[in-house]
Amino acid sequence: MDSFFSSLLNSSRSKKRLFTLLIDSTFIISAFWLALIVRLDSFQPLFEFNNWLLLSFVLPVSLFVFAYLGLYRAVLRYVGTHAVGAIVIGTIISTVMLVVASFFTHVSIPRTMPLIYAWLLILSVGGSRIVVRAMVGRIATMNKTPVVIYGAGSAGRQLATALRAGEDYYVSGFIDDDESKHGAILQGVPVVAFKGIYKLIERNQVEKVLLAMPSASRSRRKEILAHLEKLSVEVMTIPGMVDVVEGNATLDEIKDVEIEDLLGRDPVDPKLELMDANIKNKAVMVTGAGGSIGSELCRQIIKHEPAKLVLFELTEFALYSIEKELSEVINARGLNIELVPIMGSVQHINRLETCMIAFGVNTVYHAAAYKHVPLVEHNVVEGVRNNVFGTYYSAKAAINANVETFVLISTDKAVRPTNVMGATKRMAELCLQGLAQDKDKGKHRTRFCMVRFGNVLGSSGSVVPLFRRQIKDGGPITLTHPDITRYFMTIPEAAQLVIQAGAMGKGGDVFVLDMGESIKIKDLATKMVHLSGLEVKSEGNPHGDIEIQCTGLRPGEKLYEELLIGDNVEKTNHERIMTANEVMLPLPELKVFLEALDKECHVFNHEMIRQLLLDAPTGFNPTDGICDLVWNAKQLQLELLQDEKVIRFN
Repeated sequence: MDSFFSSLLNSSRSKKRLFTLLIDSTFIISAFWLALIVRLDSFQPLFEFNNWLLLSFVLPVSLFVFAYLGLYRAVLRYVGTHAVGAIVIGTIISTVMLVVASFFTHVSIPRTMPLIYAWLLILSVGGSRIVVRAMVGRIATMNKTPVVIYGAGSAGRQLATALRAGEDYYVSGFIDDDESKHGAILQGVPVVAFKGIYKLIERNQVEKVLLAMPSASRSRRKEILAHLEKLSVEVMTIPGMVDVVEGNATLDEIKDVEIEDLLGRDPVDPKLELMDANIKNKAVMVTGAGGSIGSELCRQIIKHEPAKLVLFELTEFALYSIEKELSEVINARGLNIELVPIMGSVQHINRLETCMIAFGVNTVYHAAAYKHVPLVEHNVVEGVRNNVFGTYYSAKAAINANVETFVLISTDKAVRPTNVMGATKRMAELCLQGLAQDKDKGKHRTRFCMVRFGNVLGSSGSVVPLFRRQIKDGGPITLTHPDITRYFMTIPEAAQLVIQAGAMGKGGDVFVLDMGESIKIKDLATKMVHLSGLEVKSEGNPHGDIEIQCTGLRPGEKLYEELLIGDNVEKTNHERIMTANEVMLPLPELKVFLEALDKECHVFNHEMIRQLLLDAPTGFNPTDGICDLVWNAKQLQLELLQDEKVIRFN
């Protein structure tokens, strides 16, 4: 039977219509004779010519009416209210034609026979379509993946409707926490409590659970995911309601669970007055505008309508990408913002100063930096040049250009650093703190502040996209140490807090963002595996799917990060922003230090560079030797030459 329906569904449109006409003709003929036989309780009407004459008039008229009402244009698998209406109206007209034809042809029929005919016609023509739709649905679900939708609200119902029209999934049940919905049937699908999910999974061999709760808080979603993590199913979700309302997504877009939901951290609405303070109707410059943080800063900045946004970026493609993206947003929203894409390096003070003066920059967000710990360990001089001198030159250019506010994007790795990257970022903080002293003396008007925070989700080098790719490839997941922990924050939240902190600075402030609880990276990897419907492969579970391998700490890497050097932290009027009182380096001493560091970088004297970083008040405590690739290669050559000389001498 299923094969017959499948072949029928795959036939041409004209053949389907011809088949439907033949079936409906059979129903009309059957309804006519059955109505007479049932009413007269006799087969005698079959042998009367006048009845055949009457039927020969009713049949073509009925088929014509059904066709005129569009019954044969409707796709059977999507039969809805229009088709039902056409059947009812067509049946009424057919019945009226039967009575009229009987009157004019003087063919006598019982008075109740037309009513019986109408009832039988509706049941047969309408009922057949319901049966076909059910059969088509059954055949269609044979090739679809069974899923359960968590959330029987409007979003869940819309998702179920969209999935029914698609070719990938069919809904075998709803899960909802609202007890009043338990036992209800939505779109032919039962709604059960969470404990009923086990039966649904087992009975229907469910492979995925779709989380349809776009308005739920992240803390609530974290609770739900903690329960779903125990099931051997893949958990996916639909976009958040903000994205849907803004037109950036639709409810039927199924995607992987956001890591933000695993963290369970609900963002705090930004304070409009702080967001506008350094941006609205001002000329704003973002260095490193094409990077993860820099690009998100730009996205947040244009929401608050600066007069001008200067995108300062070293990498050509990154600058092209962010300029194109922002231009499309500005044009789509009809914003009056001048976008200025500038290629340049923060190591060139003349370029920086000229640009700031030319475009009358009021606010600078300095996001340009080398942030990848192992790469900076392997390229020490470039790390120092970009992070220390790039920040110092940007700040000096801001002073010379009379910039009002300069905000440095710092990192938790600047606290008691064990690597060169962290040490250079702490030195960058010291540079701004030193230059801020001159403002206190009235020598310039630029207000400097620093914002320190941890890892951001989805940034370049983030573990999250790496883990996703490794899970997709079948593993193994690689992490450096089983006990390593990190703080995490979403890029949009970090960018908003940076902008707000910058508006709160008075001069030389070190702001620290509240990152919440630190996350154990191994636990994060384990959750991602479980929510992909897989199991972690280990000694206790040798038949698992994905193995987690520890590769050892990389050069300069810490087991855990800190946000404060000391305990002298103070609250601000923003619940997620704190201010820290850190040790400073007087400006005269800072200048002497920078001159010495510049000299040693020029001659690539890595031993002195390291010693200078150790002598500075950075708290630098390296866990590895000098890892610079060029320096190590030269040292190896020197050792080989020395060995060769010894051999020749002997």
